[in-house]
Amino acid sequence: MLDESLLDAPDALARADRRDLLRGAAEAGARVRTAARHATEAGITELKPEGRPRAVLVAGPGTAATGVADLIAALAGASAPVTRIPPTGVAPAPGALRWTLPGWAGSVDLLLIATADGSEPGLALLAEQAYRRGCTVVAVAPLRSPLREAVHGVHGLVVPMASAPHGEYDAETSAAGPGTLWALLTPLLALLDRVGLVTAPADTLQSVADRLDRTAERCGPAIATYSNPAKTLAAELADTLPLIWTEGEAAGPVGRRFAAVLAELAGRPALAAALPEALPAHGGLLAGAFAAGADPDDFFRDRVEEPETLHARVVLLRDRPTGGLSAAPAARELALGHDTAISELEPEEGGILESLAELLAVTDFAAVYLSLASSADA
Repeated sequence: MLDESLLDAPDALARADRRDLLRGAAEAGARVRTAARHATEAGITELKPEGRPRAVLVAGPGTAATGVADLIAALAGASAPVTRIPPTGVAPAPGALRWTLPGWAGSVDLLLIATADGSEPGLALLAEQAYRRGCTVVAVAPLRSPLREAVHGVHGLVVPMASAPHGEYDAETSAAGPGTLWALLTPLLALLDRVGLVTAPADTLQSVADRLDRTAERCGPAIATYSNPAKTLAAELADTLPLIWTEGEAAGPVGRRFAAVLAELAGRPALAAALPEALPAHGGLLAGAFAAGADPDDFFRDRVEEPETLHARVVLLRDRPTGGLSAAPAARELALGHDTAISELEPEEGGILESLAELLAVTDFAAVYLSLASSADA
């Protein structure tokens, strides 16, 4: 159950936020600026590459590294294939994880390592393996971490991860923490801009930071639910199974990250899929046990001692204003035809990185509010 009264009680939200997740979401813009400065100080903006890499490999633990790989793949498009190297191991602990380069990786490929921990011996071994194969290695990791020394030892480039601007907090190394993604992603965007795979010059990164700041102002705890898109979305998703349907280049990875952080931060299940394939993939959920009108025959049964039944709710994420070919009308028709409610998010006009930043910020805030206002955390 969601305590909606908590959403409009900033002091109560602050007391419930023992992991400082709201502060992490609010400081995303500052993390982008700090990370961009770290990239400049590390010499990334002065690089003069001789050509594009054949392929980009991305490795790292947890939700943040997965999101980094997904976002880079979406932004790079057809410029170069982007492959995430998934970890293996007997447990998710840093010391147990291992990564292995694909057999085809070699001297024309680029390995990116993104971690908010930096103590993983598996990543140090991966950097050594890449060095033996001739791969270029670039890592974003905490300033004082074993991985930093390991990457330096194989003649790789390390950019210090941007820390929280107002000191450390519990969400700092949380893979799903709102600020962690931008701290890891921003230096890699600056690097990929230099090698010609994405468009992310310094002024674009500044625009991203500004968009994150403006979105944080709209979604902050002091803004009432009726005018706060993140609180509104959190309230709408209470006691639902979110079906996150995405359309557009940036929206896909945002939707997948939203599903991941809902599970990790708020402990809530969600499914993400891209339009138009989401319609046949999730259509059965709108007519089955999760349908809005499911189980009509036992309306009068006493449910006081039973948990609330989850009903599907569609969340439509689009990364640009309506125009051209779109599956959104068909999505609305399918949902409303099954009496399923829809929440829609669409960013203001701007470049793809700004659109992506706004969608990420709203959904990150929404996941945090769901986490704080649920009965388990309130």
